[in-house]
Amino acid sequence: MDPIVYGIIALVVIMAIASAIRIVKEYERVVVFRLGRLVGARGPGFLLVLPLGFDRTQKVDLRVVTMDVPSQDVITRDNVTVRVNAVVYFRVVNPVDSVVKVANFMFATSQIAQTTLRNVLGQSELDELLAKREKLNQMLQKIIDEHTDPWGIKVSTVEIKDVELPEGMRRSMAAQAEAERERRAKVIHADGEFQASQKLSEAAKIIGSEAATLQLRYLQTLTEIAADKNSTIIFPFPMEFLKVFMPKDKQS
Repeated sequence: MDPIVYGIIALVVIMAIASAIRIVKEYERVVVFRLGRLVGARGPGFLLVLPLGFDRTQKVDLRVVTMDVPSQDVITRDNVTVRVNAVVYFRVVNPVDSVVKVANFMFATSQIAQTTLRNVLGQSELDELLAKREKLNQMLQKIIDEHTDPWGIKVSTVEIKDVELPEGMRRSMAAQAEAERERRAKVIHADGEFQASQKLSEAAKIIGSEAATLQLRYLQTLTEIAADKNSTIIFPFPMEFLKVFMPKDKQS
């Protein structure tokens, strides 16, 4: 036989063997179809399949996938239009179902996430969307996971990222927040004035009840004024102080 024929045969055999070899990584699985029928998922490691088209394979990545959900226009229950985007974390837990039961699990999961985001947030009010985001995240995760479970997809986390409000709504909320801050400041100031007036009233009663205390207070005030190095000091001198130096029979 011609050496060229031997060479061709050897080349065909080598190519057939090469096409039958699969190296599957630790985070991958290979779903094998033999003559169109499902054989199962194989891997990781070294794998041999039938060449020449008898076996068809499809690799599936088992790592967590981070998927951005595009911004969606949502009308909340209190009729406020907002734009919301989110991120979904999921992974394949059943490689066979992710290949056999859905044509493109990435696209299908993205569509389910967008639809669920609009439906859930459309049933919530704006205040709930802004203040109770963790609750909405859990609700979104549960609903999306229920839809993707038949495809062998496990949704672990859904996070609402940004909530874009209309310009008029942002101005209104900023004005409301400013008014609330002013109200709190006035309440705190009024409360401080009230407490100070109570303390002053108590101090006045104590000082007024004891003549010696009143004298000491006047002397302390005089010392404080003298510390300012003033050339002239006008200081009121209560007549009650003179009673100390007057005879008892004239104090009345």
